[in-house]
Amino acid sequence: MSECKVDKNKVICNCSYPCSRKGMCCECLRYHLPRGEVPACFFPDDVEKTYDRSIDNFIKMYKERGL
Repeated sequence: MSECKVDKNKVICNCSYPCSRKGMCCECLRYHLPRGEVPACFFPDDVEKTYDRSIDNFIKMYKERGL
């Protein structure tokens, strides 16, 4: 298994919530997926700031923006 590149990940992480998982993508996914959510990095900044990380919100945003 490759080494986690926490410092590199933190540079591109757009999560605006103070969190101990910042930069640890695998930990972030393990936290959010069981809750029916996706991580902040799945959203553009303006949507991420709403803190609605639900899968339903992701699908809605994806369809509305034609991503």
